[in-house]
Amino acid sequence: MMDDSLSRRDQQVIWHPYTQHKNMIAPVPVLRGEGALLYDEEGNSYIDAISSWWVNIHGHAHPYIARKIFEQASKLEHVIFTGFTHEPAVLLAERLLEILPGPFSRVFYSDNGSTAVEVAIKMAIQYRKNCLRDRTDRQAGEGAINSLPARILAFRHSYHGDTFGAMSVSERGRFTAAFRDYLFEVEFIDTPTKSNLEDLKKLISGKADEIVCFIYEPLIQAAGGMIMYEPRWMDELLLHMQSCRILCIADEVMTGFGRTGRTFAGEWLRTAADIICLSKGLTGGTMALGVTACSKRIFDAFLGDDGQRTFFHGHSFTANPIACSAALASLDLLAQEDCQAGIRQITSHLHIFLNTLQKQAGKLPVKNIRHLGTILAFELDMGQDDYLNTIGPSLTKDAFKEGIYLRPLGNTVYLMPPYCITEAQLKKLSGFLLTWLKKKPGRF
Repeated sequence: MMDDSLSRRDQQVIWHPYTQHKNMIAPVPVLRGEGALLYDEEGNSYIDAISSWWVNIHGHAHPYIARKIFEQASKLEHVIFTGFTHEPAVLLAERLLEILPGPFSRVFYSDNGSTAVEVAIKMAIQYRKNCLRDRTDRQAGEGAINSLPARILAFRHSYHGDTFGAMSVSERGRFTAAFRDYLFEVEFIDTPTKSNLEDLKKLISGKADEIVCFIYEPLIQAAGGMIMYEPRWMDELLLHMQSCRILCIADEVMTGFGRTGRTFAGEWLRTAADIICLSKGLTGGTMALGVTACSKRIFDAFLGDDGQRTFFHGHSFTANPIACSAALASLDLLAQEDCQAGIRQITSHLHIFLNTLQKQAGKLPVKNIRHLGTILAFELDMGQDDYLNTIGPSLTKDAFKEGIYLRPLGNTVYLMPPYCITEAQLKKLSGFLLTWLKKKPGRF
C-alpha cells in the first residue's frame, strides 16, 4: 500500500531550512496547535519549548489574534504602500513608538528580521552619505564621497540574518562559509567586559571618523549560541559610541516583546540605539513582518529637494494590513496582566532550574549555565562546542519521545517557551532535561 502520509509527501517536494536532507529524520506533520502545544496527525502533543524558532510568544492558534486577522482580511488584505496608507500600519507605528526603548521617530516596515536588518544597514550607510553630501564640496561629486573610508562594527559570534547584508554583519562561520567571498568587509569586536572595555574604546576612538555604524544584539547573541553579556559594560560601550557620533543599531528581532523579562532588552540599558530592528514576536508568531525604527535626525537626513536623498528601499508586502493587525493584537495581549504573569512565572521557574543545574553541575555533563528572563541556556559538555555537534539532534529525538520539542544549537541547549506555558508544562521540560542529563554520562 502506498504511503500517502504528509511526512512522505513532504520529503518528495520540500527543501527545509538548516537541514541536511541526506538521512534526515522524517519531519513530524503538525496538524494544529493550541497554547504551548503542537499536535501531530496521530494526535500526539509536543510542548513547543522554543516557541517555534522564537516567534510564538502567546501560544499557537490564539483565538484573539485569529479573530483580528479574519476581521482585517475581510476588509483589506493588502495595498501598495507607496502613495497609500491604512489604519493598521499607522496605529501599529503609533503604538510601537510609544513603547520602544529610545527616542524613535519613524517606522519603516519590511518582511522579517533579516530584511529589518538590511533596512537598518542601508539607512545607516545612506545617512552617512547624505550628511557628507551636505558637508562636502559639491564639485567633488559622488566619487569623492564614495571613496571615503567606511567601516561597520559588529560583535564576534553575532548573527543578524541570512540575506547578504545581514550575513555580512554576522560572524564568519558555518552559516556564512559558502558565501564568504561575496560578503562586504566588517570589523568584528568582542562583547564588552570590565577587562577589555578600555581597549575597545581606544580602538573605536582611533577609527571613529571611518565607522558608519555599530550593530549589536542587546544582551543575548541568540543564534551564536545564546551568549549573554553584562548590561553595565554594554552601556559604557554605547556611551562611548555616542561620544564618537557613531550610529548604533539594536537588533531586537529575538529579544523584543518580553523575552528578556522586560518588553525590550534595551530597557536594561541606559543608552538608547539610533535604529532598532524588530520581528519574530512582533506579530505573536502568526504573520511575517519586520520593523526598522529610527530617530528623528536619521529621518531628517533623507529630506530635501534632491531626489537622490530618497531612501530607495521597499518590499511588495510592506506594511501588509493583515500582518499589522496581527501585531496590534499581539501588543494587546502582551499588555494584559495574565501575559505579564506568564513572563514572571517562566522567569521564576527558569531561575530555580538554573540553581538546580548549578548545584549538580559537577555530576552533570553541563557547563556555562545562564539565564535571562524567559531564556535559559547551557552547553552540553559532550564533544566540541560546535553547531554540527550531533548531540543536539540526539537530544531532539529523545525529547520528541517524551512529548517535547527542543532544537539545540549544536551542543547549546536552550529553553524559550511561549508565555502561556503552564507550570506543569514547565516542570515537565525541566524534569525531562534533568533526567536526560543524569543518564548521559554513561552513554557518551
